[in-house]
Amino acid sequence: MELDQKTTKLFHTITFGCQMNLNDSERLAGQLRTIGYEATDDIEQANLILINTCCVRESAEKKIYGKIGELKRLKLVNPNLIIGVVGCMAQKDKDKILKKYPHVNLVMGTHNTHQLVELINKVEQSREPVLAVWDQAKRLAPDVPTVRKGQISAWVPIMYGCNNFCTYCIVPYVRGRERSRSLDSILTEMRQLGSEGFKEVTLLGQNVNSYGKDSEESIDFADLLHAADQVESIARIRYMTSHPRDMNDKVIDTIRKSKKICEHFHLPIQAGSDTILERMNRGYTTSYYRELITKIRRDFPNASVTTDLIVGFPGETEEQFLETLQFLKDIRYDAAYTFLYSQRSGTPAAKYPDQIPLPTKKARLQQLMAVQNEISLEINKQLEGSVVEVLVEGPSKNDETKFMGRTRTNKIVLWQKTGQEQAGDLVNIQIDTAQTWVLKGQLI
Repeated sequence: MELDQKTTKLFHTITFGCQMNLNDSERLAGQLRTIGYEATDDIEQANLILINTCCVRESAEKKIYGKIGELKRLKLVNPNLIIGVVGCMAQKDKDKILKKYPHVNLVMGTHNTHQLVELINKVEQSREPVLAVWDQAKRLAPDVPTVRKGQISAWVPIMYGCNNFCTYCIVPYVRGRERSRSLDSILTEMRQLGSEGFKEVTLLGQNVNSYGKDSEESIDFADLLHAADQVESIARIRYMTSHPRDMNDKVIDTIRKSKKICEHFHLPIQAGSDTILERMNRGYTTSYYRELITKIRRDFPNASVTTDLIVGFPGETEEQFLETLQFLKDIRYDAAYTFLYSQRSGTPAAKYPDQIPLPTKKARLQQLMAVQNEISLEINKQLEGSVVEVLVEGPSKNDETKFMGRTRTNKIVLWQKTGQEQAGDLVNIQIDTAQTWVLKGQLI
């Protein structure tokens, strides 16, 4: 259906960062639809452009500032174009953005997302720059309409903010303190998604294990998982991200007794050296973490375990880096998401002495990735010849003749399309070939 550009206003969203940001963009789209805006993939045609920003790493910030600068060209062509910068970097750099980029109409922080309609109306009426950045959310923002990107899997936020204050991390400063949604609102959203045909939900939070700690309800994350498992219309449930310190026996036990919660444990270790973990303020030791993994693997022999790792934290010696390398070899993760330490102004670690030179960080990262890739391949090779349950997501992005989907353990599977399967189906695939990042097989 072609849009009548005289009557329909078009918006284009550019999203940087984590799953929470992607979900925020869906909620921004839902609000815009209520005031007559429709999404467009063509940025040149847009009447409104929103950049949803991230500031976890310096590389993301540089990219975002570059993108904001580029949009000046479109503003010169169409002076009525509304440009909004929203999200985490808007929260952190509010004044700087408006000062440096006069072509920006709206700067909106993480606590003001639910106010988008009101703020866009203000911009449309006054044509003056609007700044809406609360320092801290006093309460949980009301739920807003959401327009989902996919049709099979959906994100459901269960809480916002973080109380952990890891010394390298900017998130608590830009996302605020932990605020949990009510159990009812989460289950209602899940049931709604089920009725719309979604098969899988991922429960989202900066630290899902803290769910309910701030709530008047006597409820914790394990209770939420148990309740979510009863939602009949949803086939699979995932969650992210877990803090190892707060992953307890009750949660593990609840997952073991569940039918729909996937056997994939993402537990960010960040470093394999106790000295570095202490300086990061992670709140656990490597021996505690090893015990946790032993417990999980005992209860879930076929589970996948993944992690996050930061290389080149201030003061990290060669010996401490080798401890992390050895830790990786001992634990044997299915996959690891590895990052160079990035100095974030406003965090304690940014002021630590002994910042590691970039070439050293890069060399260590390469070493780490080489070890992990080898382990990932060895683990995946063990699946050759086996049959796995896969949720069909749709045609492969790189090859229309192939379909792709994921196992319960979150491994990507590709197979030749047969015409029998369609997106949303749960199918059995026999694995013929395993690679580092993907499994290939055939539909049974």
